[in-house]
Amino acid sequence: MTAALAAALAAVALLVTACSSSPASDSAPAGGATAALWQAVDDGDADAVRAAIDDGADLEARGDGDATPLVAATKDQQTDIALILLDAGADPDAKDDMEDSAFLYAGAEGLDEILTATIEHGADVTSTNRYGGTALIPAGEHGHVSTTRILIEAGVPLDHVNDLGWTALLEAIVLGNGSDDHVETIRLLLDAGADPSIADGNGALPRELAEQAGYEEIVALIDQAS
Repeated sequence: MTAALAAALAAVALLVTACSSSPASDSAPAGGATAALWQAVDDGDADAVRAAIDDGADLEARGDGDATPLVAATKDQQTDIALILLDAGADPDAKDDMEDSAFLYAGAEGLDEILTATIEHGADVTSTNRYGGTALIPAGEHGHVSTTRILIEAGVPLDHVNDLGWTALLEAIVLGNGSDDHVETIRLLLDAGADPSIADGNGALPRELAEQAGYEEIVALIDQAS
């Protein structure tokens, strides 16, 4: 081998080495970044979530129960991480195998900060859960006053009837316990225009059901709205 040929081969080797080297932040393949994102969500590590997103993690990847990282973070009540994912473009309407999206779950469970962020990022406020109900219906059931207010202001349909034959008003009575929070939730629904003349699947009206349960304050509210 001549000296010139040896020098040329050495130059090629150096070029190949240089091209294969890159900063650590650019070297993670998308699959590795997605795995890192899942680990970060599992660990509740917001900084690691940001790093994985910067490395190109798939925000809509599916994990246990067909959940996306956003749904998983929401169900774990990891508010900071859910907000980071939403800001990065995660879909607020993506559902897991329980038909829970971040929007629907946050509404049902009273996770107001996440709920507000999903709405700000374009969540479909008419979307429905596995019971065929809007987020407003379980919010009413649980007596989540502030959540109910957010959902009403966002334009969730007040009189949507779920697969059980209940509106938010009916479910707040049937599955509620007549607490102060349930009374206030029902007040919000009625003030917003919820229709107390819609009966359940058995033909029972909200007022009848409230009276049967001994919820006098709720009966009075319905009478005022009728």
